[in-house]
Amino acid sequence: MERSVYLVLSQPGTFISKMLKFFTHDEYNHVSISLSPTLDKMYSFGRRNLYNPFTGGFIEEGKDSGIFKRFGDTKALVLEIKVKEEEYYNIKYFIDYFVRHKTEFKYNYFGVICAYFKKNHEARKKFYCSQFVRACLAGFNIQNSDDLPKIIRPIDFLKLDNKNIIFKGLLKNYSGI
Repeated sequence: MERSVYLVLSQPGTFISKMLKFFTHDEYNHVSISLSPTLDKMYSFGRRNLYNPFTGGFIEEGKDSGIFKRFGDTKALVLEIKVKEEEYYNIKYFIDYFVRHKTEFKYNYFGVICAYFKKNHEARKKFYCSQFVRACLAGFNIQNSDDLPKIIRPIDFLKLDNKNIIFKGLLKNYSGI
């Protein structure tokens, strides 16, 4: 039996996301993963405090909450990825570990800076958003996820063969499948 996971590439419009867009020229500079087509629960690395971009770590977010509620004109691209049921549960358990231990994980600020200079920087218990989503997929042999670059940007997830673009527009207008 197949299940689906959802990747949400977004451009929230925060100062940091605008700065990243200036340097990368990418349309989307944040990525989250969700196990539900409603996107009520998404997981990523980003700001823990809505008003302070420098308190980063593992976050749980929703399409209508947190940063996406504050920045209602967030542009988004939603990808559906079909996975085997076993892969789905492996990803779920992986995410559940982060949820249970969220205070142990920090944002990989240095990794983002290194990525801009095409250098990989991995640190124990530190991720930036696309590093985390890559770990969710590559750790469980999702189709061609090992081909994703180690120095990864949100836009790189469009390289996945088994993706299906199910939505493009303002995230607040997403209504699920």
